[in-house]
Amino acid sequence: MSASELPDIPDLRSSLIVDGLRFPPHYTEENVKSAQNYRPRDDDVIVVTYPKCGTTWTQVILSLIFTQGEPEGAKKLFAASPFLERQGSKEADTMARPCILKTHLPFGRAPWSDKAKYIFVSRNPKDCCVSYFHHFKARTYSGDFNHFFETFLEGSVYYGDYLDYLMGWEEQR
Repeated sequence: MSASELPDIPDLRSSLIVDGLRFPPHYTEENVKSAQNYRPRDDDVIVVTYPKCGTTWTQVILSLIFTQGEPEGAKKLFAASPFLERQGSKEADTMARPCILKTHLPFGRAPWSDKAKYIFVSRNPKDCCVSYFHHFKARTYSGDFNHFFETFLEGSVYYGDYLDYLMGWEEQR
């Protein structure tokens, strides 16, 4: 399905596409490429998830571990856990260590180091699809679930095909 065939999903029609991969329209190519070229440090903890698969839960858990159980609040959490392809890697380069980083990039495009720690979180594909549907529905999508489901299965949503994404990371275990 091409972007011209997605009239009910305005954000997908106006997506940023970098090297064939679809990103939200408010991202920049510079930040995406910066994230892909980031060189993880040995003490980086990188949370890797496909969208709507437990990213925030994982960040909160790690934040509580890093702060010995002291809740920091959402603003501090997200400031202390940059989203690489959305913000670029500049912030990650200057953070206090150890730190938590976040990415939704597929394995072949994500920054990689044999020494950094990666926490890969996956979710049942049907749960991911339903959550993604509600995510779009709350923003710009006016279509029905069946249309969105087909779009999801074809990998025409942000970050591409979910099963390809899973297999890329699962092969690294």
